[in-house]
Amino acid sequence: MSNILQLGLPAGSLQVATGELFERAGYNVHYPSRSYFPTIDDNEIECMLIRAQEMSRYVENGTLDAGLTGKDWITENNSDVVEVTELIFSKVSRRPVRWVLCVPEDSPVKEVKDLEGKRIATEGVGLTKSFLAEHGVNAEVEFSWGATEVKAPRLVDAIVEVTETGSSLRANNLRIVAEVLQSTPRFIANKKAYQDPWKKQKIDDLALMLRAAMSAEGKVVLMMNAKKEDLPVIEDLLPSAQSPTISTLADHQWVSVSTVAEEKDVRKLFPKLKAAGATGIVEYQLTKLLD
Repeated sequence: MSNILQLGLPAGSLQVATGELFERAGYNVHYPSRSYFPTIDDNEIECMLIRAQEMSRYVENGTLDAGLTGKDWITENNSDVVEVTELIFSKVSRRPVRWVLCVPEDSPVKEVKDLEGKRIATEGVGLTKSFLAEHGVNAEVEFSWGATEVKAPRLVDAIVEVTETGSSLRANNLRIVAEVLQSTPRFIANKKAYQDPWKKQKIDDLALMLRAAMSAEGKVVLMMNAKKEDLPVIEDLLPSAQSPTISTLADHQWVSVSTVAEEKDVRKLFPKLKAAGATGIVEYQLTKLLD
């Protein structure tokens, strides 16, 4: 196998969020206008834009060595791939997306079993059929090419749709009957490619940097100086997730202290540290955090 990694990046709604994640991980991805071949500042990686719905099929058949897609589409396509790591990011939040079974607010359907013999529209046909089979329900499931929310009740009795906030469902006067599946993005690899030592290392290194970028989100580095006699109180104030780094200064009565903290906590932490004797407190945005 050549020392080039064929990487699939999701087109569509996750494209911007994926580009931002790669940038935080130290990779600059450029999306040329009208091109499905983004460039990346790593000459050992070649990128291609693929819809998340199709990604796992192309990774499974070896067209791509690796790619990013949702757990839902891996399940929908029944793809036999290596799930290298989970990456919880999306176009809106870091919550999993949900596939939900919905009906109009005034529908008599209250439970899954009430859909026996009914018609359901969805983009996730395989997901929906498996879900109905688990509940012993026979219903007609048809593929929806889009705008699924507007199809009930005029065209179908119910829909199965993906949602992150639920706002589109509420706007279309739909009520959730049941949750079909929760899904998060996954970094996946072709099984044969992942057995190649060079490609496995390249994929693992990329996964490591993406996880680091995820871990660093919302965190900052706090650095300060303090007298040794004030150190016990200051240490008690600092986040307990990990021990701070403490270095002795030229004046041996003083030390330098650095630690990682949640950015949202800094405004409350800063005045307490100041009152405890910390001086020269500075805050740095954290770009990478390697565990």
